[in-house]
Amino acid sequence: FEAFERLKDKLGKEGLFAADRKRRLPPHPGQIGIVTSPDAAALRDVLTTLRRRMPGIPVVIYPTPVQGSGAAERIANAIRTASRRAECDVLIVCRGGGSIEDLWQFNEEIVARAIAACSMPVVTGIGHETDFTIADFAADVRAPTPTAAAEQTCPDQQVLLQRISTLRGQLMPRMRHILAEIMQRMD
Repeated sequence: FEAFERLKDKLGKEGLFAADRKRRLPPHPGQIGIVTSPDAAALRDVLTTLRRRMPGIPVVIYPTPVQGSGAAERIANAIRTASRRAECDVLIVCRGGGSIEDLWQFNEEIVARAIAACSMPVVTGIGHETDFTIADFAADVRAPTPTAAAEQTCPDQQVLLQRISTLRGQLMPRMRHILAEIMQRMD
């Protein structure tokens, strides 16, 4: 806890967590990147949520171990790779729940700096709702879970279709009225 607080204080004083450096998420991303373990249940949850909400959005997975020796360096490398490739509009960095020791890689300075330097907005979904990591503070958006991170990165197709239907319902009578006026003028 003391190491967590020291690093949080250090990076906060450097401005890494400043609200004015946080980027807005794109409302309609063309492609979404995910940094996590390819074997993680969190990845399955994120992919299921993205498919349900917007099945047409392509996803790029930047696979990396999310716990164990050397995981922080590998997570940072995956984030830097995604940033360098710049093939996505938003990046999700996620991992399912676990103990503080399991999540510790996301409390490492190297991960926080990689997130802050990323060329695209970053959403973190690490652990459960009550878990906070240094990576969450460095991210543009912190989601309480991996599933919530997926929900925040893309719109819901059903909501968009309903909005289009509503707009169509408003547009059609207006167009009929305009056409009727034009026909009267022509007559």
